Amino acid sequence: MKKVIIAIALACLSAASWGQELRCTVNVNSDQVQGTNKQVFTTLQQSIEEYMNTMRWTNMTFQETERIECSMLIVVKSVADNLFTCEMTCQSRRPVYGTAYSTPLLNFKDNNFVFTYQEYDRLDFQQHTFTTNLTALLAYYCYLIIGHDMDSFSKLGGTPYFQMCENIVNAAQSASLEMSEAAGWKAFESNRNRYALINNLMDEAFKKYRTYYYDYHRYGLDEMVNNVANGRARIAKDIKVLKEAYSARPATYVVGAFLDAKNDELVNIFKGGTSEEKKLVYDVLMDVDPTRQSTYEGIK
Repeated sequence: MKKVIIAIALACLSAASWGQELRCTVNVNSDQVQGTNKQVFTTLQQSIEEYMNTMRWTNMTFQETERIECSMLIVVKSVADNLFTCEMTCQSRRPVYGTAYSTPLLNFKDNNFVFTYQEYDRLDFQQHTFTTNLTALLAYYCYLIIGHDMDSFSKLGGTPYFQMCENIVNAAQSASLEMSEAAGWKAFESNRNRYALINNLMDEAFKKYRTYYYDYHRYGLDEMVNNVANGRARIAKDIKVLKEAYSARPATYVVGAFLDAKNDELVNIFKGGTSEEKKLVYDVLMDVDPTRQSTYEGIK
């Protein structure tokens, strides 16, 4: 009887661990805040990490080894009347087939990560109800992470999760938020905020970019374990899609977001490429991202 009980318990634990999609590391840095109870930041960090890792964000089943590796660095700039003014950097990655290498998928810095929080507040996200700005922010980034991961494994596979991000943006825009908390959700406020990024990803005009994103990972990186030259050539072949997207809408952020994650990786891939590949890739990257010229010089 004891063995049966143990077996059932292990089965329940296993089933529970299969429901969660993310393996997220959270770091809350409060070095810039003086004279405040530091325990609240520890509690906040633990609450966010638990929220990210124990909520079930999709109806898919993930084994433990399939959970998406990601991280959030939250730098607290100030706290006043339970209002936390922060900057947050969200990063995610996924393994490349047949290797020990993980490729970066997302590297997004949010300069308007602002929310109201009291120690031990329960973080609870409801899909059809806007509860708090903090839970909305975290849910947005959960779905953004999952969407990028799915887009890298399946052509346009991230669409349902980007749609969830869009729903959260719409709900936040309709919520009665203070000006500081509303920042980042607004249309036309910035071409580098949460609204702008998800608006780009859901825009029909950028389907070609998202198809390239899939090809980059599945037929480029994942194929390199079999033939490095073929995988590299596949990435170079359609990299002009980045230039086309940028030329059509110079203010768009989706190309910049891609290169925020991929700039070093592209240099490492193509510094061993053919002279034709090097010229093609370097020219495209300098057209769309000239501020990183010193980085892209490594291709040569």
